[in-house]
Amino acid sequence: MSRRQLQRNGPLPDRPGDDTGCPILHVDMDAFYASVELRSRPELVGTPVIVGGLGARSVVLSATYEARAFGVHSAMPMMRARRMCPQATVISPSHGQYDEASRGVMEVFRSVTPLVEPLSLDEAFLDVGGAHRRLGTSRQIGELIRARVVDEQGITCSVGVASTKFVAKLASARAKPDGLIVVPRDEVVTFLHPLPVGVLWGVGEKTEEALTRLGLRTIGDIANTPVATLQRALGAAAGSHLSALSWGRDQRHVVVSEPDKSVGAEETFARDVDDPVIVLRELLRLSERTAARLRAADSMGRTVAVKVRFADFTTITRSRTLREPTDVARVVYDTARGLYEALGLQRARIRLVGVRVEGLVDTESTPRQLALGGGGEEWRAAEQAADAAAARFGAGAVRPAALVERSPREVDPDGL
Repeated sequence: MSRRQLQRNGPLPDRPGDDTGCPILHVDMDAFYASVELRSRPELVGTPVIVGGLGARSVVLSATYEARAFGVHSAMPMMRARRMCPQATVISPSHGQYDEASRGVMEVFRSVTPLVEPLSLDEAFLDVGGAHRRLGTSRQIGELIRARVVDEQGITCSVGVASTKFVAKLASARAKPDGLIVVPRDEVVTFLHPLPVGVLWGVGEKTEEALTRLGLRTIGDIANTPVATLQRALGAAAGSHLSALSWGRDQRHVVVSEPDKSVGAEETFARDVDDPVIVLRELLRLSERTAARLRAADSMGRTVAVKVRFADFTTITRSRTLREPTDVARVVYDTARGLYEALGLQRARIRLVGVRVEGLVDTESTPRQLALGGGGEEWRAAEQAADAAAARFGAGAVRPAALVERSPREVDPDGL
């Protein structure tokens, strides 16, 4: 589904709408990563800002609406984005801040209803039917959520209210930025039919091309096409699926998601790398980031995995299960390094590396064995102190010596 296709039709004002029979909310943060960054950079509010790396292969993670006015959008190559909007301020991502803001947002959602289905860090479906007696109508609950997110997290969100997940998601995209739209149950068809076929759930580039060849450019065109014709062109399942959606029929329920089963990070090098020292340095950086995310989530993990993608895009993964769960970067890195070195890659050209910790458990419910002389607990205490410094002075305030910027040839990958 293309959010930009919806927004090209122009924003709609907040609509009062009858929300009877509309228990589904889709809540989506506005330019989430950029908005989180602007909390500590208020001087940039109202200006074009792009979040992402500066490497030749970096892509845009997020952009403010001022940057989007120049055509910049997420997943766009950073070099192209900077050509389109040279006046934009580019900010490197602060993943720990995004995780923290996401947890706060999800806590707001779960204080309203236990029926929350997160789709990513910054959006979720909610079924608020059971909260009406306590908190009011679906629209009132949506407004409550918007107000609390601003008050508690300092960012804005848009809300779609509808009778189904599909329509609620379309409505929230149309409400952006910082809006709320109710699509009354008896106005679903009126809302849907003028929209382009590309916004339908399940329509990718190839399906859109097939529909265009049939002369079907709007959802209304699909609705007025016999199901048999759609099935012949797209297949039985896809044809039936799109016909149902074109009339607003969506049987999916809000599914409460299981907690994350893994935490990790990966990095694509600016150019293919064949120097093990550089690879190990990146594994150290990713281990630090992963362990910090574990501690922020009050989680520990039993299995450490590494991912290596070569210049020809061949990808391999290796993992090792620890005797005890950990959230200590030193332990994660030592394990990841051992897994990488066991591959015996010599001078293989590497495009991407990643580190992931799996088999997550709650920190508070996990007994930790104390080692003589401190061992892992001493490292954990030091890393928690670094977390506190980062929270006060910003990401990167305390780093391992090996991650201080200098020539890769000068780096000792053991320099934690």
